[in-house]
Amino acid sequence: MLSPARSSFTGQPLVTNAVRHAHVPPGQEIKVRYKLSDSHLRVEVADTSDVQPEQRAADNGDERGRGLLLVDSLATKWGVSPRNVIGKFVWFELPLRDVPRQPQKRAVAVP
Repeated sequence: MLSPARSSFTGQPLVTNAVRHAHVPPGQEIKVRYKLSDSHLRVEVADTSDVQPEQRAADNGDERGRGLLLVDSLATKWGVSPRNVIGKFVWFELPLRDVPRQPQKRAVAVP
């Protein structure tokens, strides 16, 4: 069953990446949207940057670089989609009920 801690813990790296790497100009903002369906919770983090996030392998001593690995480990699906005007949103989905997780790499862009 989905816990609030799991959704918060999974979303935190996406918000951190947007703040750290998107370089949002003054007057713009980072938006977080939650969508609840009968089967899953979808979390979207939008910013005004077109730069795509990249999953990387962090060295043992690195203090950063594991956020997308964490998202990939906890989410059933995740990906990056373009916004209508400018930028992108990075999203992930968590099941509301326990379901077997299928191993996968980054999902294709889905609006």
